[in-house]
Amino acid sequence: MDLDAIFKAYDIRGRIDNGEIDADTARRIGAAFATFAGADRMAVGRDIRTSSAELAAAFIGGALGQGVDVDDIGLIATDMSYYYAGAHDVPAAMVTASHLPLNWNGIKLSLAGARPVSADSGLAEIKALTADPPAPAAEPGSMREVSTLDEYVDHLYSIVDADSFRPLRVAVDGGNGMAGIVAGPVFERVPVELTSLYLDPDGTFPNHPADPTRAENLADLIAAMHAEPHDLGVAFDADADRAIFIDDTGVPLSGSTTTAMVARWFLGRNPGATIVHNLITSRAVPETVLKWGGKPVRTRVGHSYIKAVMAETDAVFGGEHSAHFYFRDNYRADSGTLAMLVLMQLMSEDPRPLSEIRVEFEPYATSGEINFIVEDQAGMMDIVERELDGESDRLDGLTISWPDRWFNIRPSNTEPLLRLNVEAPDAAAVAGLVGRVQEIIVANGGRAD
Repeated sequence: MDLDAIFKAYDIRGRIDNGEIDADTARRIGAAFATFAGADRMAVGRDIRTSSAELAAAFIGGALGQGVDVDDIGLIATDMSYYYAGAHDVPAAMVTASHLPLNWNGIKLSLAGARPVSADSGLAEIKALTADPPAPAAEPGSMREVSTLDEYVDHLYSIVDADSFRPLRVAVDGGNGMAGIVAGPVFERVPVELTSLYLDPDGTFPNHPADPTRAENLADLIAAMHAEPHDLGVAFDADADRAIFIDDTGVPLSGSTTTAMVARWFLGRNPGATIVHNLITSRAVPETVLKWGGKPVRTRVGHSYIKAVMAETDAVFGGEHSAHFYFRDNYRADSGTLAMLVLMQLMSEDPRPLSEIRVEFEPYATSGEINFIVEDQAGMMDIVERELDGESDRLDGLTISWPDRWFNIRPSNTEPLLRLNVEAPDAAAVAGLVGRVQEIIVANGGRAD
């Protein structure tokens, strides 16, 4: 049992096929989390992966052994586990490996109130308890099966107004993941014509990997949108907490574009509100927030940082360039489904096609994420900082800025990589800055991944 391999910076995940995570490990983690959380009751859900039922049962067994009662909330999307933790004020665990390949699995943990668990807020303690499990309780806990789908959908429609939706035609690719659990009950409440792609949950993911951040996994959705006119396309990852959106011409929106659009929508309803964004979103995000009278707050990449800063600032909304979107009224948790509904309401209130709406939120060119293999991440960032003369900061990795352009390089938490993101006024300027950073990295022993 290699705990270092499965306890990552933000969650727990590991390979099934090489034994990084198995039933015994899941049982130990269940006991450890039950002890750490200190609650009388917790909830456990799972995704459709072929290994998830066994791991969830083992996790539940570990928690029951500590005398903790368990609500088994079954096959759900990850954002439903966040909802349950918030609405019922109990810790929750979700057995899933999110967008990772089918031979992976893992566990996402939340404390009561949907508060995140990360390296800075308990993951190290849970890891230590997993290595040295607590003694069983004198009396085991009890388990009950609970359905949370209907109350979750009610909750979503307490945030958006189903009556305000105009007729739309929307194509949704669930990637055979957990979006298929939610899609039917969500779409039956609004005047939307749904084109379904791969909404039948299947843990072998037979059609394509459920990772919408990779362009090749959007091909079927875009083809369906080209075959017949659609107003919007939505591609979910395997556990449905993340969504990538496609406009009416078949062009994907970046997470930054969606963040800026949704931020403006919320500011129209919450004048002067705070909006949180991570440091690799486009400059268009804080500029949009300021333009519409809000307060932008910049933070590190990662859900635990976003949620913590939202709590500190009472932010109404938070967004990441990676297409995770967080909502104050959703217990500050991210939800791909809620992001979709907000975007659909925004489109219902604006008669223009999405391909026109988006234009004002995309004034810059970007590189996308580029990975470099390096042996010494910190040392390489120091070298890059010395070689370039812009304004630098170390909030998360290294960001160097000039009046009209910027870049960020951040170390991967799990691989010997530096991840580069560049933004500039046009594609030529982006290419020039990417080339300069690459030149420095390669000259000092790194290479493109």
